[in-house]
Amino acid sequence: MSGPPTPRTPVEPALAWPPELLLRAQGVRVAIFDVDGVLTDGGLYFGPEGEALKRFHTLDGHGIKLLARAGIEPVVISGRDSAALRQRLSGLGVRHLRLGTEAKLAAAEALLPELGAGWHEVAAIGDDWPDLPVLARAAFACAPPGAHAEALALAHHVTRARGGEGAAREFCDLLLVASGRYRALLDEALAAPGEAA
Repeated sequence: MSGPPTPRTPVEPALAWPPELLLRAQGVRVAIFDVDGVLTDGGLYFGPEGEALKRFHTLDGHGIKLLARAGIEPVVISGRDSAALRQRLSGLGVRHLRLGTEAKLAAAEALLPELGAGWHEVAAIGDDWPDLPVLARAAFACAPPGAHAEALALAHHVTRARGGEGAAREFCDLLLVASGRYRALLDEALAAPGEAA
């Protein structure tokens, strides 16, 4: 009788990006996320009592957790606020959030000194006009393919995955590869039981 199969180690990562893109994303210490259209599909769902309902993707959630483990601080800045959103972000351990504000640039500029970071250490992902000032200042800007044309024009990278369907995870994975931490995190995942996202 044989025991459980031994995992193949080391496993070569399946992800790869152009070197110039990874170079642009190096040195990132803060990752700013929009919510609607990035962490969600951008649809607005309302329950019978008028409460907002959100659909989140577990791939994105695990990516945010991995960023934090790699020393890249996830920050969420959104024009909307809801109990569902707060519950999701709390479950992911996101400590820095500014919700219910359309003044995203002001929110980011107030937060960066608290994090001891400058714009040259910021990556951001967004999909619409309220995100443009942040995308324009970030060292690395990203947008999902369904984003508005102006957000796409500012993006250094447009994800293959759509908002709410893994776009944020792709953003996270790219930052992890650029930071040099992706391989170590992958090896840890192969050696240990998984965690919920």
